[in-house]
Amino acid sequence: MNKMQVLRNKPILLFSFILLLKSAVAWYVVFDDGPDWNMVLTEIPIFMIVFSLIEWFARKRKILYYMIANLLITLIYFSVLMYYKYYGVIATYHALQQVKKVTNVGESTYSLIAPYYLLIFVDIVFFLFLLFRPKYITGWMKKASVRMNCKVLITLTAISLGLCTFNIWPHHASMNEHKKAESMGILGYELYTVIADTTEKEKLIDPKEITQQAINQLKGIEIPEVPKYWESNKGNNLIIVQMESFQNFLIGLTINGLEVTPNLNKLVKENTYFNNFYTNAGQGTTSDAEFVVNSSFYVPENKPATSSDYMNKKVPGLPRLLRDNGYFTATFHTNSVDFWNRAALYRAIGFEQYYDQSFYGDEDHIAFGSSDEVLFAKTIPELSRLDAKDQPFYAMVISMSAHHPFHIPEDKCKMKLPQNYEGTLLGDYIRAQNYADYAMGLFLEELKTSGLWDDSLIVFYGDHQGVPMYTLSVEEKEQLKLLIGHEYGYTDMFNIPFIVHSPGGKLPPVMNNTGGKLTFSRR
Repeated sequence: MNKMQVLRNKPILLFSFILLLKSAVAWYVVFDDGPDWNMVLTEIPIFMIVFSLIEWFARKRKILYYMIANLLITLIYFSVLMYYKYYGVIATYHALQQVKKVTNVGESTYSLIAPYYLLIFVDIVFFLFLLFRPKYITGWMKKASVRMNCKVLITLTAISLGLCTFNIWPHHASMNEHKKAESMGILGYELYTVIADTTEKEKLIDPKEITQQAINQLKGIEIPEVPKYWESNKGNNLIIVQMESFQNFLIGLTINGLEVTPNLNKLVKENTYFNNFYTNAGQGTTSDAEFVVNSSFYVPENKPATSSDYMNKKVPGLPRLLRDNGYFTATFHTNSVDFWNRAALYRAIGFEQYYDQSFYGDEDHIAFGSSDEVLFAKTIPELSRLDAKDQPFYAMVISMSAHHPFHIPEDKCKMKLPQNYEGTLLGDYIRAQNYADYAMGLFLEELKTSGLWDDSLIVFYGDHQGVPMYTLSVEEKEQLKLLIGHEYGYTDMFNIPFIVHSPGGKLPPVMNNTGGKLTFSRR
């Protein structure tokens, strides 16, 4: 009997071999050192536990159960590949709660797929073919229906459980989730997150104990210090402009002598620029940025803030604080309010009114709604209407045209890039942000001619990273290194611009202090 006959007669060997190849693809993408012996020692025990259960309990249709297990584990590996490609973290079962959004951001999702990722589904197609051709599989199913020797099965199960425990438990306290996944194995890490969520409950402090005095004591504050620029713009409107995927390395960047973001460069020179500012958005990306800026709360570890218990609470944040001080509050976005569960988000953080796709329509469509030009053109009259009232307002304006995968219509492209940027993520990103800057320039002009510029404290910042390190090719990384003068790293990826226009005129031109969105709305 040759080796292939042994594999066919012992499906536990065949499917373990197939899944080991798939795990090698996932390890190659996710971990710096790629597949190694640790992969074998961590992934195979999980296969064996699953397949041992099939051997113990399945009498009929055993091959079908093997195929289902193979499919489910394949989907886990594929999800890990896709998620890591954009977020740089290992996807867990929490990410499955966001599967519905894949259809809404289809182009963005599909652009992350490298052709060789699909190779992990080749065997699935083959097995499906066999299921619809019973004559090819009947004999195999009959031979595979014989249960393995009990002693062998017991030994195999015991060893696999022992290895799983040894792989998972010693590393469960690690603070680095990426290293934890590498030590536990991808499937071991997935198993651990499920167990941890059911056994490790977060201990909450009694709300009665959370007093200003307790907070001051925890922070070591004896006499609270009055902020240096306190009330510099008291009574002015507040306008926050959240810029889609805008990273700080774009500021001042030139290609062949042309500025990528001339309007924002000018804004930086004429106003206050925080050059050491960082994003705090998590898996909810844009919606997380909205939440953090308006609440100063950390986002949940494994899911977007808009999928958390925060949405069932009245979050003490910026909109409520300003409402209590006589401001009207509203938020503006050309996407549907249903996406990212924004209706619940705005209710939780206290916005009185929102403008979404139902207001802006779908004209001049880019990404997931009307273009930034339409956003700004239709927002200005509303801001002017609010400004004419006898009360100040807080307006949050969220741009979207420069959204991943950064495909701007040809007639919107304002900048000619060198040939080696064509067809690359980096080139598309730069072109999209150049268009976003163009639209921003129109908005800035309208703010000034309408008088809103002189009546409002206006804040501009990027919501989250746009160019993930894990998505760039070797060639793109080299291009980016030449553009910014050093190797592109985590600091560059999370560094976003933060620009403040203060009609009071008391702020300095540059603030070098390290900051983040968490500090923005603190009282």
